[in-house]
Amino acid sequence: MRRFIVFLILFTVWLVFSGHFDVIHLALGVTCSALVALFSYDLLFPEAPSYRTAAIAWRVLCFFPWLFYQIVLSNLHILYLVCRPDRLRPQIVHFKTILTSDLAKVAFGTSITLTPGTVTMDIINDEFTVHAISDQAAKSLRSGKMERRVGHAFMESINQVIPGGAPPATEKNEVPS
Repeated sequence: MRRFIVFLILFTVWLVFSGHFDVIHLALGVTCSALVALFSYDLLFPEAPSYRTAAIAWRVLCFFPWLFYQIVLSNLHILYLVCRPDRLRPQIVHFKTILTSDLAKVAFGTSITLTPGTVTMDIINDEFTVHAISDQAAKSLRSGKMERRVGHAFMESINQVIPGGAPPATEKNEVPS
């Protein structure tokens, strides 16, 4: 059953992104989706799909509009920095996350990188290393807002660990040379 669900997801995504609906392309899409689903279905669903899996999928979909909004805001900030280069303060920010699942950590790191002005450089266990282009970008990282949103999307109760949503205490900044 899991293989079939993964096949349907992959083939749907393939249809959306390919834009080709002739017989040859559809046959290739079915074949490729079936092969990938056959050999790697457990990467997408390590456990049998359940109510929890459906809830996480829905929460992740609801996370995307917020992420898109953050990307727009970051683009506006970059535009501001282009006009005011004296505000550039590149720095490396290290912090520990309290996200537990690997998928949540990857989604968090990817979300950081998708927002202009920040790049996830490394993730080792719970330690993130992120390059921020300005003090405001570093401050938004330290606020923990994105981490809480990702934690909520993946049903990880991070507000219990971080009272009031405060960022982790182990942070240090370095200015790259």
